[in-house]
Amino acid sequence: MIIESIKNLLKNSLSLKKVKVKGDNYYIEIIAIDDIFQNKSEVEKQKMIYSKLMDYISNKTIHSVSIKTYSLKEWENNKKLLLKNQ
Repeated sequence: MIIESIKNLLKNSLSLKKVKVKGDNYYIEIIAIDDIFQNKSEVEKQKMIYSKLMDYISNKTIHSVSIKTYSLKEWENNKKLLLKNQ
């Protein structure tokens, strides 16, 4: 399936600690977690992910992508906020 393929591609090519991918072949949501995103601008983070997805985008396998990136510390803080709001 395309979701698993994208997850493996991102995890292996960027050596990410965690990657969450969901959606269908047209709309993909990605959460990427690793310290490689620390001290990077939002644009730099997006480019890192998009560069790995260009084949999927250019051949229209996927149409749209939502990307959220976090350092490990940012992810831990984000998880605490999510739990607090439940």
